[in-house]
Amino acid sequence: MKNCPFCSIHSDLDQKEIISNEYCIFLQKPQEVLIGSGIIIPRRHCETVFDLSKEEWNSTFELLNEVKKYLDEKCHPDGYNVGWNIGHVGGQEVFHAHLHVIPRYKDEPLSGKGIRYWLKQPTNKRNL
Repeated sequence: MKNCPFCSIHSDLDQKEIISNEYCIFLQKPQEVLIGSGIIIPRRHCETVFDLSKEEWNSTFELLNEVKKYLDEKCHPDGYNVGWNIGHVGGQEVFHAHLHVIPRYKDEPLSGKGIRYWLKQPTNKRNL
């Protein structure tokens, strides 16, 4: 798709293809905070995880297991956050489905805070 950074991954020289399979690619960019993190994207342009084909879904799962082995060996994390952002309100900024894979470390200032931590704060309560 035109102007999609994940459909033209080689246009971003900092972005590296680390592991791939027939349907998916694991990409990483240098990160100052989320060290070792990356994303798994389908090769085919689709907007959200709900648009993935069965083959893309299964390939994402297979690649996720390979990525974990790779990151365990390279980064030695103490845990992981794995998740999808869907839609603008859900935090999606690039509208090409992508699964975040984020190694976590016990010496981080926010160690122990999961992907729902910020969403559970009283400041996020809706005014109905």
